[in-house]
Amino acid sequence: MRAILVDDEQANLDNLQVMLASYCPAIKVVATANNITTAFDQVNLHRPDLLFLDIQMGKTTGFDLLNQLEEKTFEVIFVTAYDNYGIQAVKFAALDYLLKPVDPDELILAVSKAESRLESKSNGQQLNFLLNQIKRTEPAIPKIALPQQHEIRYVSVDNIVRCIADNTYTYFYLSNGEKILISKPLKEYSDLLKPQGFVRAHQSHLVNPKYVKSWLKEDGGILLMINGDKIPVSKPNREMIKAILGR
Repeated sequence: MRAILVDDEQANLDNLQVMLASYCPAIKVVATANNITTAFDQVNLHRPDLLFLDIQMGKTTGFDLLNQLEEKTFEVIFVTAYDNYGIQAVKFAALDYLLKPVDPDELILAVSKAESRLESKSNGQQLNFLLNQIKRTEPAIPKIALPQQHEIRYVSVDNIVRCIADNTYTYFYLSNGEKILISKPLKEYSDLLKPQGFVRAHQSHLVNPKYVKSWLKEDGGILLMINGDKIPVSKPNREMIKAILGR
């Protein structure tokens, strides 16, 4: 894969280039850029397969660059020193990011996933989804990208009834009765959806309180969902769940 590295600090560019040569030799770095103007020119000139893109670059962001590019036929791996700025939106779009200092194992995994997405020709769709979410100025119920084998589903968080763990996979149960299997662990979605009000009722269950019908006193505590599903509540979580439900 042909790649371009974009970061406003030369030391970060040099470090990432050395790491790619050591751990991802199939990646050929065709250009580097330390600002979005140079990056814009280099992307249009080289048409890379992959873009390693710093999020915060002085007064500009990597998102500004993506908004300027008309064609997005490449994959993007975001690289950032911050675990807050823009990362939440990146996670909801199911895109990859690396925290500085970059971990070699995470770099190898992110590159491998980018290669898979290029082969499936799914690039561009998630980037446009991300940019549309970032452009929103009015409060809106967020959507989340759920990548499946042959498609990426974009689901309103408000329509998710619950999630259940199945080893390293997660089932999403939607309000229309649909069930979607995603090849990511529940913890990843638990961290992402907790700020949206979701609660971890049990090690294997993440619940949207909006769809809880009642608290059943059997077996120490069970949540009865509007659709009739019964969700066990682990003992350490009972008081927390009761408080959230106002019981």
